[in-house]
Amino acid sequence: MTNFTKGLVAAAALAFAAPAAAQEADIVDTAVAAGSFETLVAAVQAAGLVDVLKGDGPFTVFAPTDAAFAALPEGTVESLLLEENRDQLVEILTYHVIPGEVMSSDIAGTDVAAVTVQGEAISVSGLGSGVTVNSGANVVQADVEASNGVIHVIDSVLLPEG
Repeated sequence: MTNFTKGLVAAAALAFAAPAAAQEADIVDTAVAAGSFETLVAAVQAAGLVDVLKGDGPFTVFAPTDAAFAALPEGTVESLLLEENRDQLVEILTYHVIPGEVMSSDIAGTDVAAVTVQGEAISVSGLGSGVTVNSGANVVQADVEASNGVIHVIDSVLLPEG
């Protein structure tokens, strides 16, 4: 093999490796890597939503931290993770997801209603010093980008009204 051929092979290998290295993780893998969403990830797995949130998207996910789940009344999370409560768990989790990618800059200075994947609308307000969802959940970290959307970390669990 000549040096020229070796160079071409090396260049081709780099060309194929570069996009894979530069590719971002999807929403599920990003949440797993963060380490503060163990309860959310367990709930997504129990609800059978992993493949959906690894899909093409784009999705905007308002992701409650482990501390947000821990603030729910005692036994709530354990109950939701039971197979017989799967439909309720799916309803709650999909209430945290908006189709499309909404960045914090899209929300700044506005107060909007957005229809969730679950079907009900949530209110997202960027009128104050930060962003709030349903007037109770604060976005504590915005714009965590993933290959198939964006995650906004929130400090409480959103519960559908219906």
